Amino acid sequence: MFEKKRILVTGGTGSWGYELVSQLLEQKPDEVIVYSRNESSQVTMRRVFDDSRLSFRIGDIRDKESLTAAFRGIDYVFHLAALKHVPVCEEQPDEALKTNVIGTKNVIQASIENRVKKVFYISTDKAANPSNFYGMTKAIGEKLIVNANLLSSDTKFVTVRGGNVLGTNGSVVHVFNDQIRNKGQIFITHMEMTRFFMTLRDAIKMLFNAAQESVGGEIFVLKMPSCRIIDLAEVLIEASGKDNVSIVESGIRPGEKIHEILMSDFESQNTIEFDEDCLVILPTLYMPELREHYYHCRPVLFSSFSSNHHLMNKEEIRDILRYGGFL
Repeated sequence: MFEKKRILVTGGTGSWGYELVSQLLEQKPDEVIVYSRNESSQVTMRRVFDDSRLSFRIGDIRDKESLTAAFRGIDYVFHLAALKHVPVCEEQPDEALKTNVIGTKNVIQASIENRVKKVFYISTDKAANPSNFYGMTKAIGEKLIVNANLLSSDTKFVTVRGGNVLGTNGSVVHVFNDQIRNKGQIFITHMEMTRFFMTLRDAIKMLFNAAQESVGGEIFVLKMPSCRIIDLAEVLIEASGKDNVSIVESGIRPGEKIHEILMSDFESQNTIEFDEDCLVILPTLYMPELREHYYHCRPVLFSSFSSNHHLMNKEEIRDILRYGGFL
């Protein structure tokens, strides 16, 4: 799909971007462009990859003129750029709105103007029945991306929604390991909290599968395993070999849920089982070609996909941490 193509990744200097770019380069593209606003991160990434097919462009998705210029001649766009931390978005909602909503609108318009073949929007479980401002901005972003398919026949727009990815910047695994080493305590906001988790490698693999199979207008939901946060903490404490590490309940932060969902009750009415890795949420907007494309898939038989269902046990948590290189 990506052989001899030009691909642009917004916000590509983060952990997702590194793995995505690494796997994209294996598919023999003509060029992969990382578009982001952090100069030093781009310089570091250039040194790490040292690949002539990888280029960089300084820019902010809030700047439509800059985006439009960067998208010229691009075949595919992976839209990763966003303000992602829940407390930051709660404290500075105006900034989250500018980046996550206005920035996404700019990506859509720049893609249509340049006749980009397909745009892949990376979303989050927090967009399903959002309880915080971050989730709300990503939910609006999803709506904009779905609706964009009615604005152009040349450019198709696809959403891929997933949960937490192990080892990314600010990941709970890094935070917990740091707390174990430096404080002898792990702070958990609620003892019953559960979250979806997947390794970055598997998340990108599933993203590529969605990219290959997508038509435009649908939301691919990655079927991620989940666990209790306290079980994850105890596995990391055991692996550290340190004695007397305590677990402290610090209280739920503003906008934080005890359990996350990847698909809401309402969405289940239009959701199908695509394969063993993905669900597909079909739009409520009139897009008959989508219904025809997925006619062979059966509707889901459950009303929600929650992180407190089908929890991994501690051994399964250890296995996924070993596979991801964290143990």
